[in-house]
Amino acid sequence: MENFDQMNEMYFDVLREIGNIGAGNATTAISNMLNLRLNMEVPQVRLLDFQELSTAIGPEDEVIVGVFLEVTNDISGSMMFLMTMESAYYLVNKLMGRDISYREPFSDMDLSALQEIGNIIAGSYLSALAGLTGLTISPSVPSIAVDMEASILSVPAIQFGQYGDSALLIQTEFGDEMQIEGFFILLPDMDSYSIIMKALGITV
Repeated sequence: MENFDQMNEMYFDVLREIGNIGAGNATTAISNMLNLRLNMEVPQVRLLDFQELSTAIGPEDEVIVGVFLEVTNDISGSMMFLMTMESAYYLVNKLMGRDISYREPFSDMDLSALQEIGNIIAGSYLSALAGLTGLTISPSVPSIAVDMEASILSVPAIQFGQYGDSALLIQTEFGDEMQIEGFFILLPDMDSYSIIMKALGITV
């Protein structure tokens, strides 16, 4: 397989299922972490090119929070979890026991907490993928950035040129009195997509 356009519908159905299971796992993990009962909306799973990806998430000059990590072992590539500032503040304020209206710049402790939240959510999606494929998939230590969307998305933009014209975007919402909106971007290399499909018994 040389590009994402060659994916068949069966494989895309599997990607949707990974999105559903991963979002469910992530909601459960964050619920336990924050000691809250969270409701999850059905996630949207799409294959988008880079221009569509940037507009699907929000304005390019909007400041967002991004957690990035590498994927290794049976497959290789990278993944990102992105949150709006409102969602990030809500989560970290809940975790720190602060009033949800708190809007001071993130401290090192805040960033560490957000990094761990992003790591848990990303791990939930990787666990879903590993569970469906039987593959061993290991995430790297995550890094976090608070910057304009265009700057944060420049990392996967570089990899778009290597892997193809599209990436998998999973958009999910969960929350209690406020809905947390998050975007999960998965960028396995093309060889890894073939490995995933073979593990699932799917041919293109």
